[in-house]
Amino acid sequence: MKKEYKVEIIKEGALGTILLGSSKLPLKKMEEVMNKYGNNGWDIAFQLIEKHRMLLFWSREAVIITFSRDKQ
Repeated sequence: MKKEYKVEIIKEGALGTILLGSSKLPLKKMEEVMNKYGNNGWDIAFQLIEKHRMLLFWSREAVIITFSRDKQ
């Protein structure tokens, strides 16, 4: 059976990163995205946290979530 995939990128807040030097990943948004896809039959296939360069001095984290399901 063939599979299909979707990728979502959820980034840390930019304002908190600039003002405080770091910020938290938005857990509520992550829950909303995962619940939305879960309700539509998607499963999490892979999850990765990476750092992105922001402007010159800052970096912020991003979560890359890959969802998969059997192709319909």
